[in-house]
Amino acid sequence: MIRLALRQFRASAWTAAAGLGAVAAVVLATRPHLADAASAARRACAPAAQCPALSAFALDNTPARTVAGLVVIVAPALIGAFWGAPLVARELEAGTHRLVWAQSVRPARWLATKLAVAGTATVLATALLSALVTWWAGPLDDAAAAVYGTFDQRDLVPIGYALFALACGVTAGLVTRRTLPAMAVTLAGLVAARIVVTEWLRPLVAAPRVVSVPLDPDTTGYGAGGNILLGIGPSTLQPAPPDLPNAWIQSVHIVDSAGTPLTDQVLTAACPTIGGEGPGGPAGPVPEAVRQRMHDCVVRIGERYHQVVTYQPDGRYWTFQWWELALFTAATAVLIGYACRRLRRP
Repeated sequence: MIRLALRQFRASAWTAAAGLGAVAAVVLATRPHLADAASAARRACAPAAQCPALSAFALDNTPARTVAGLVVIVAPALIGAFWGAPLVARELEAGTHRLVWAQSVRPARWLATKLAVAGTATVLATALLSALVTWWAGPLDDAAAAVYGTFDQRDLVPIGYALFALACGVTAGLVTRRTLPAMAVTLAGLVAARIVVTEWLRPLVAAPRVVSVPLDPDTTGYGAGGNILLGIGPSTLQPAPPDLPNAWIQSVHIVDSAGTPLTDQVLTAACPTIGGEGPGGPAGPVPEAVRQRMHDCVVRIGERYHQVVTYQPDGRYWTFQWWELALFTAATAVLIGYACRRLRRP
């Protein structure tokens, strides 16, 4: 049975090996240049705390960093759709499972063997892909100082996503008994699970830290509702977050001493001329007079209001990594358990 499972999985394994080989070739060819560029940027501004050259290096390589992250994000979806969904559905659809079961192979052993082969390949392929991308993007992640921004593209969690996608595909195949519907259900299930965990569950893992800092007139601008160039009245102020390297900043609010948020009415009353017109149009420079009005406005607002920042420090990164890996692994076990029970039904 193991030999049969390996033979059936052979084409998928070779496809994955070719893809990993291509990624490895690109990584090995470009990583030395990336590391040298990062080192040169650091030397250009050492020993200053703020490094414009390093920020420029991170910004210039943002497209490459984004593409590398997308490769890791897409890989679990491909594994679930093209490895998990057809693993059982294709045999049920064609009826070939009856031939195997007629050879004294019990359905539980049949499913366990196929899952063992596909699961091992999933772990190895995803771990290697994540390790390659994490190593390649190391200089860029260090320069950006925002490890949580690429949290789901690095280290351990892609393995959990891939295992969950595989289990979701197998379970969907058992339920639908059709390959294409199983693939669609797998992709929808993976996306839904990722959204639920990212938006609702991950923030509950650890209570965030809270820091209060005064408003800085030099780094505070308009919120999303205002446009200084079009003369639209501001809806709120948007302060720059404090310098918290590698932190996951969850929220930034402007409140007074009683915790009451800054409202549009208060801002308009305190700064009635802040929405004044300025020449130049959307693509032109902001006039100095408008900049000064904005500066004076923030100074006045700062007499009563300050910004409150909630964040997760960088020291909790691995806590979140292990927690999310455990969560998706547990969800994988639940799906596999359900699949085994459903397979035993007459």
